[in-house]
Amino acid sequence: MHNAFHTLGRFLKVVSSGQSYLNLIYLLASFPLGIFYFVFLVSGLSTGLSLAIIWIGIPILFLVGVIWWQLARFERSLAITILKEDVPTMIDPTKDDAIIWIRLREYFVNPVTWKSLLYLFLKFPLGMATFVIVVTFVSLTLSFLTMPLTFRLLGNFQIGLFTHPNQSLWIIDSLNDALLAVLIGLFLWPVTLHVINGIAWAHAKLARLMLSINPLENLTSVSEA
Repeated sequence: MHNAFHTLGRFLKVVSSGQSYLNLIYLLASFPLGIFYFVFLVSGLSTGLSLAIIWIGIPILFLVGVIWWQLARFERSLAITILKEDVPTMIDPTKDDAIIWIRLREYFVNPVTWKSLLYLFLKFPLGMATFVIVVTFVSLTLSFLTMPLTFRLLGNFQIGLFTHPNQSLWIIDSLNDALLAVLIGLFLWPVTLHVINGIAWAHAKLARLMLSINPLENLTSVSEA
């Protein structure tokens, strides 16, 4: 019995955890950020490559490279501050007096330069898939929790694969049914938050893998690249 209450307590603890709601904000923001990254990179790289033959594209590509590195640093900071993931540095320390050519060479040979580009492209499909999953779970949960206020407005809310009353699994047409729906919603909310935390965990590990020069490094403190 003690183990059962302990398990139930751990299951419900997610509701009062501030990290769960930070994860929710991060995941919802991933979709618009992914769209921005994708549009910027496709536009910038295609323009730079198409104009490279007349040299105008070279500074454009250089500018795109500088910006995508800063965007990767921004994503790394989000993973550190919001997801609380320990993401190691993006680049090995360079001497302050190193000439520009050495810095450029280190930039191009750094695997994080190219991993971060792939990561920014991946943010679009991953953000879209994440957004659909999160919005579906949250909307379903809220629809149950607000059922006493909305079931009359919806005209006997039907739950099932079909819209015909005889083919519905459950028709909510009374206050008692609506209150039962609230109980279901109260159970679904911690389930939703656990799903959100699981997806956020996957995002955090992907950020660590793609945005650090040594993902296996175990740092006690993280400093910006």
